[in-house]
Amino acid sequence: MKQTLQLRTSQHLALTPQLQQSIRLLQLSTLELHQELEQLLGDNPMLERLDDPLDHSVRLLADGAISQGNGNGTEAPAAPAPEGGQGEGGDAPAAAADGEGYEGGDSENAGNGSDDGDWSSSSGSKSADDEDSRPQLEASGCTLREHLLEQMRVTVQEPRDRALMELIIDALDDNGYLEEALEEIHERLPPELEIELDDLRCSLVLLQSFDPAGVAARNASECLALQIKRMPGVPLVTRRMALTIVEKHLTWFAQREFTKLKKALDCDDEDLREAQCVIRQCNPHPGAEFASGESDYVVPDVIVKKGRSGWLVTLNNDVVPRLRVNALYANLLKQGKSESQMNGQLQEAKWLIKNMRQRFDTILRVAEAIVERQKNFFSHGAVAMRPLVLREIADTLGLHESTISRVTTQKYMLTPHGMFELKYFFGSHVATEAGGEASSTAIRALIVQLTGAEDPKNPLSDSKIADMLGEQGMVIARRTVAKYREALKIPPVSLRKSL
Repeated sequence: MKQTLQLRTSQHLALTPQLQQSIRLLQLSTLELHQELEQLLGDNPMLERLDDPLDHSVRLLADGAISQGNGNGTEAPAAPAPEGGQGEGGDAPAAAADGEGYEGGDSENAGNGSDDGDWSSSSGSKSADDEDSRPQLEASGCTLREHLLEQMRVTVQEPRDRALMELIIDALDDNGYLEEALEEIHERLPPELEIELDDLRCSLVLLQSFDPAGVAARNASECLALQIKRMPGVPLVTRRMALTIVEKHLTWFAQREFTKLKKALDCDDEDLREAQCVIRQCNPHPGAEFASGESDYVVPDVIVKKGRSGWLVTLNNDVVPRLRVNALYANLLKQGKSESQMNGQLQEAKWLIKNMRQRFDTILRVAEAIVERQKNFFSHGAVAMRPLVLREIADTLGLHESTISRVTTQKYMLTPHGMFELKYFFGSHVATEAGGEASSTAIRALIVQLTGAEDPKNPLSDSKIADMLGEQGMVIARRTVAKYREALKIPPVSLRKSL
């Protein structure tokens, strides 16, 4: 084999570190973005943010003097900054060192010499609402176990009985049910304690008399029965019928088999309706109100409001970080008084600021394109949603579909109709008799309207809903209606029927 040297030219796509960072920042949610930013701020001293909550705090210097801080550990100048604060091009040292900055929010009062934190104005006099302005700590909620133990301390006196009841309380789940059998609890007890099974039963009966009603029940039937027995103002006949239903015919009641119930109870519609009202007043999960679940809050990335010329889309300044290159380190680097390692950190800071600006600009462009195509939704609601796919927005903005997918994932829009993820405005289409297309989101909204306005005694079946949609020109099969109904968590026709 003869060996030769050949020179070939070819092209290939390479992801530079800057491009990789841009893609990663684009697909992060607001919470993930700020977590990523905090880590980058800790790793890169060339980068600082202007919206730091400690940026204008009063600082105590090493010599004991009091100074107004400017966020980078240096003493603020005596003269106030010009109007507009540290906007782009407004910071002379940063501009001299080519330190680009990105401020997404309002730049007013962002200067280093702002008078908002003046010592004399903040501590010279005390207003009437100073105490109210202090941060308040949220009181810890009472758990189900603590609530039951508090009642036990004033009800049970014997230490032995208290220990048995506390043993049962520890076996309750978050909903207040005793899922473990008393026999299993009794087997775990040491024989030398000489505790009988009847002792546990007595403790359980006493515990079931505690508040909330229905606690320590072993199943849903017993939980409802305990609440019905303690419910005030219920006629005796109605109470007995409700107890019979929950103790013997709870499955029929859940499946709305009213014909079988009337035959088994030998009653009419009026009597069964009264018993049904009593059962519906019960809480099947009595311990859930003591759960310490924390609410999750979503902060919108863009806000849509009605303007004179149409719908206006703006970025939410509260989620846009305000970044810039540290002026002190940039000047040292320009004068050659810093290490060469800081050159790379300076370049990384500029990349981050540029990519951050590009991220929010892309989100705003995509949001504006969505609002432009879904004007009817903002004016009339979900029933006016039109079909929309990622490719349509990508072709309009000159971006790739994958970019649109990253932008619309975990990014939220605040509208007059509520908070929606950007992906909500994209959906498949269904053909209409007129040759047009209807959005699947609009069809879901129509199904909600139809089932919400139906007669409870004669609810609409999936076939009937499909026929009613067909009368409006939407060709849709019964199984498609069933799929949308299940996605909307609407019960089937048999479970929506009432007396």
